[in-house]
Amino acid sequence: MKQDCSRRREITGGSMSVSVIIPCYRSARTLPALVDRLMPVLHGLAVRHEVILVVDGSPDDTWETAAELARRVDAVRAIRLSRNYGQHNALVAGIREAAFEVVVTMDDDLQHPPEQIPLLLAALEGDRLDLVYGVPHDEEHGFLRSLASRSVKAAMSGALGIRTARTISAFRAFRTHMRDGFENLSGPHASIDVALSWATTQVGSVGVHMNERDHGRSNYTPRLLVGHAMNMLLGYSTAPLRAASYLGFLVGVIGLLLGGAVLWRFATGDTTVAGFTTIASMVALFSSAQLVSIGVLGEYIGRIHGNGMGRPTYVVRERVGSSAADPPRRPGGPGVPARAGAGSGPDER
Repeated sequence: MKQDCSRRREITGGSMSVSVIIPCYRSARTLPALVDRLMPVLHGLAVRHEVILVVDGSPDDTWETAAELARRVDAVRAIRLSRNYGQHNALVAGIREAAFEVVVTMDDDLQHPPEQIPLLLAALEGDRLDLVYGVPHDEEHGFLRSLASRSVKAAMSGALGIRTARTISAFRAFRTHMRDGFENLSGPHASIDVALSWATTQVGSVGVHMNERDHGRSNYTPRLLVGHAMNMLLGYSTAPLRAASYLGFLVGVIGLLLGGAVLWRFATGDTTVAGFTTIASMVALFSSAQLVSIGVLGEYIGRIHGNGMGRPTYVVRERVGSSAADPPRRPGGPGVPARAGAGSGPDER
């Protein structure tokens, strides 16, 4: 075991500079322990490293905790968004702030053990892979949450054409230059995994151990996961429009068959017409197909309208801490300030 650890340090130590991005929401109790566990791991892995805590409009004292950690630990930076934009939008904010060559993303609830980061970085060695996901050996969620998660991945795999979708997790490592593939990403509905799929097909996965939550419960309920799947389908795919077309075609075929059956019965001398129930059922069927199609079109038009209004992916309200590399601030995308922007305070360090 000691030889394996030494070899892992030899492979990754000093050869990679790492930016760890952590979206934070209701995590005031877990952040200090998470940072305390991260620092020794990062010191053993890379000469240059940083931890970026992106507080996504958390209603508790998560920002105060993150800001204090940024003041106390040189390698930690804290970014406060002006409101709750969602986990993926917060990740976009952190990724655009990353200063080093490899980005690692992880959750704030200690379910992703920092000690597993070397496995992700070791898989990135060489030029074979650009993106690596940490896939849990054991399922860490309940039945409904796991079912919803699998549904999201199935949607990405089928409708979006992402072949590696079934291995996707929030514990990931990728080369920072891949953010250039989605530097123009804008609007309120962001999906990091879809955006990363635009930049590379060299994707792999490694098995990792996941921990159970020590405090609270996951903010990703089955309902939110299903909603996230719908956002991805409507925001990054035309599959629902094709489905509406297929539904219209299917209902039209049913209508032709019913019309043919009526004509056949009339030609054979059976002039008895269908009763009210049959007619009402057919009207309801055709009306349902029309309303579903109109609804899908309305969703797409609504998203076009929302993007046309210039709704930002995120807005940074405040920053604490400075990067070890002192990089120039990257623009936060259309509608997002390049530095602190309107309503944002200056860096405190």
